[in-house]
Amino acid sequence: MPDYLDDLRLAHVLADAADAATTARFKALDLKVETKPDMTPVSEADKAAEEIIRGHLQRARPRDAILGEEYGVEGTGPRRWVVDPIDGTKNYVRGVPVWATLIALMEAGEGGYQPVVGVVSAPALGRRWWAAKGHGAYSGRSLSAATRLHVSRVADLADASFAYSSLSGWEEQGRLDGFLDLTRRVWRTRAYGDFWPYMMVAEGAVDLCAEPELSLWDMAATAIVVAEAGGTFTGLDGRPGPHSGNAAASNGLLHDELLDHLNPRG
Repeated sequence: MPDYLDDLRLAHVLADAADAATTARFKALDLKVETKPDMTPVSEADKAAEEIIRGHLQRARPRDAILGEEYGVEGTGPRRWVVDPIDGTKNYVRGVPVWATLIALMEAGEGGYQPVVGVVSAPALGRRWWAAKGHGAYSGRSLSAATRLHVSRVADLADASFAYSSLSGWEEQGRLDGFLDLTRRVWRTRAYGDFWPYMMVAEGAVDLCAEPELSLWDMAATAIVVAEAGGTFTGLDGRPGPHSGNAAASNGLLHDELLDHLNPRG
């Protein structure tokens, strides 16, 4: 099995470059923000960070394909880098420090493309998380100064901490009743949102989290970090990995109960 460590080192270089671009414009009074056709915001920093990452990849991995939130797919082949230049743009443009650049490498395999490397870099929080297939998940300031991540061992919903983003998506999908029932069963709920709850699942600080509607670039990096930390990452349909258009992540021990609550009962 490939060790992917060269790709992981490259992903850190990409994250360093993106962090420099995004932090330079964070809280800038003249930050340019537009509204995309899907009515979500995009800032000049989103576009600049993705352009920087694409430029690095075109030089360092010219045979690899690239999928980014802002500029789509470029290239073909069995290896594809998946990039969200700023996950949490709404936070970014309002000056909330909970945002991150998500960088993943996916490889073609059984069941389609699967993530094999992931880096989640949140410079305004001073945090970075990463993983490579078969090598575990880590958090720290660099590859040489890192702590290995492990999910929690909480096995009872009554003792569990559950994180989510908002209520509206669950209501739109007819899943709100099950969602609310889950919130009543667990010990604690918090609406952290975006990448952060998945990283806290990987750290063992949160036991389960879910979102009803996501894109591949929202999930590819977080999925492998959770999995390499010993957790479970699936769609709400139970399909492993970041392919279902939504996500459920847990320490594994609580995953079946998580899915049972979030899928409408007939």
